[in-house]
Amino acid sequence: MLEGRRDQFTREVADAEGLSKSKAAAVVDATIDRWVWYAGWTDKIAQVVGGGNPVAGPFFNLSSPEPTGVVAVLAPQESSFLGLVSVLAPVVATGNTAIVVASEKSPLPALSLAEVLATSDVPGGVVNVLSGRTAEIATPLASHQDVNAIDLVGADEVLAKELEIAAADNLKRVLRPQPVDYAETPGTDRMTAFLETKTVWHPTGSLGASGSSY
Repeated sequence: MLEGRRDQFTREVADAEGLSKSKAAAVVDATIDRWVWYAGWTDKIAQVVGGGNPVAGPFFNLSSPEPTGVVAVLAPQESSFLGLVSVLAPVVATGNTAIVVASEKSPLPALSLAEVLATSDVPGGVVNVLSGRTAEIATPLASHQDVNAIDLVGADEVLAKELEIAAADNLKRVLRPQPVDYAETPGTDRMTAFLETKTVWHPTGSLGASGSSY
């Protein structure tokens, strides 16, 4: 769906970020590739960050990742499309629900992306895109009891500190803003940031006269 609207996104990114048509087209192509990259992780991340654990005893021990839940994402202010997808895709790819606050400066690519997601078999409510003043929208999200985590990448230093304090009141997981080059291939950090680890213990050995085991 993104590829089918490539020309539209090229125009919007060019206008939003002041890029030439060729550079904007390169950003759009990189954004499409970024979606594909994260899509490839959806059935692999559990094997990478989970697995069997050695234990000293008659037990079988497994750890597996689970999504944190509802994640609020403050999209990057300057990178209106590639940056947006780079922080949204890892949240969704690991099974979370995302509430995205679009770039206050250039919200149009995010709003157009919402149209694409609505026609791409993404279940309703998985990605929720909000536009407006970042500080105004982010403050209630940080303190909301039903929001389980927040990514502060789109907040400046002062706002990020205020939101982190607000999030502490309800033990929300917080990903602090840090310099990111969105043109580079990402690692797994953003995916694992919004995963919880569940560990299960099973007894091993024979049980009773039947000799069955777990």
